[in-house]
Amino acid sequence: MKLNHSKIHTLGDLKAAGYASKSIKDELRNNLLEKIGKGEDTFEGVWGYENSVIPELERAILSRHNINLLGLRGQAKTRLARLMVQLLDEWIPVIEGSEVHDDPLKPISRYATELIKEKGDDTPITWIHRDDRFYEKLATPDVTVADLIGDVDPIKAANLKLSYADDRVIHFGMIPRANRCIFVINELPDLQARIQVALFNILQEGDIQIRGFKLRLPLDLQFVFTANPEDYTNRGSIVTPLKDRIGSQILTHYPESIEIAKKITLQEAALDQRQSDSVYVPEIAMDVLEQISFEARNSEYVDAKSGVSARMSITAFENLLSTAERRIIKSGDKSTSVRLSDFMGVIPSITGKIELVYEGEQEGAGSVAEILLEDAIKSLFSNYFPKIDKLQRKDAETEYDDLISWFFEGDGFELLDEDTDLEYRTKLDSVAPLNTLLTEYQPDIPKEDSYFMKELLLWGLVAHKKLSKQRFIQGFQFKDLYGSYIRGL
Repeated sequence: MKLNHSKIHTLGDLKAAGYASKSIKDELRNNLLEKIGKGEDTFEGVWGYENSVIPELERAILSRHNINLLGLRGQAKTRLARLMVQLLDEWIPVIEGSEVHDDPLKPISRYATELIKEKGDDTPITWIHRDDRFYEKLATPDVTVADLIGDVDPIKAANLKLSYADDRVIHFGMIPRANRCIFVINELPDLQARIQVALFNILQEGDIQIRGFKLRLPLDLQFVFTANPEDYTNRGSIVTPLKDRIGSQILTHYPESIEIAKKITLQEAALDQRQSDSVYVPEIAMDVLEQISFEARNSEYVDAKSGVSARMSITAFENLLSTAERRIIKSGDKSTSVRLSDFMGVIPSITGKIELVYEGEQEGAGSVAEILLEDAIKSLFSNYFPKIDKLQRKDAETEYDDLISWFFEGDGFELLDEDTDLEYRTKLDSVAPLNTLLTEYQPDIPKEDSYFMKELLLWGLVAHKKLSKQRFIQGFQFKDLYGSYIRGL
């Protein structure tokens, strides 16, 4: 039943309107059933979980469970918890002035019961919106039982002239204050074991214990915990009795395809409107960007237990557009297209987001980032051009012989970071075999994507050891592998 909350101001008004109390878990369950029945998206904006995580999460909510979302960093665990707010009723009534969001029909605090006893149906009530019913706490080593549950407040005792034996001197912590709300504890294993033990009673019986008080508050909470499997070994663990009291543990995962990863990146990237208007991003550039994350998750240099967050692709995309934007500001062009050489600008986004194993530390974070970019190009290359076999006869003819000969006979080829669009295109157009290969194998490619594809062809041949590429201060130089050496002899 939907009530007109703007006209209900007292307990008597609420009773007359026919309001019926229900627990937060029933709220979530009823609203979820309604959404499923209407065929609506329950967790909008979360991609790649439609057939895995979301059905499990829906089942947990329907079962009225407290939930633990277990997965590596950057797998949308906190986002899922925040989206659960949309499954709450839009407005709920509370006793005005209550610290613990007392239900007017089922008060739990001493303040609320005494107020109702004094004023009866004239007890004032107020309404809180569902957006204000989300509480979140990051588990850190300095979190105390007093922070989460509560403690005796000596200042309150002095001001009210009360003995410490009076329960009115209690200062409630975050959990009681989140009564009738969703309460999220992020990185649960980082919470000290003694603090985790303090949660037992709340999860099982719904009551809290503060100091020596015989206090029973049947709290109404939806707990959502998040945890990283890495934490179980590196920093802490979830104590077994607490795990036993969490109804459902749901495993999250990274995007399983480039298409899903691109959706996430485009949705989450914080772009300036000028960047969106002035910088064109070829679809193949987005593929390369996302492939870097896929390569990192399988790389021998990167710690797989730590994971590679989806935030790496998001920040890399932002840096990619900023690199192109900076170039057009310096060159005076009004617009541009992303180039493959612009990917050198995303390296700071990669080095800060990956945890390296010993071999990776020996290579250095910057070198590993360049290796991941090269591996991404190598993986995508055969989707657009003939595959280059690793093992082939030295004298075997290939589709790339004319292009390699062009570099063998020339003095090298340079692409500068700050070339204008006209200079960049003129240089690539001057390599005739590039145009021939593109016409033969990518005849339908849009003109605005063709120059990125030509550059991909050059970088792909470098990755397959058919050409050499050298970075210098102003840009890149491409050469034949052995031509300059032979001519020197």
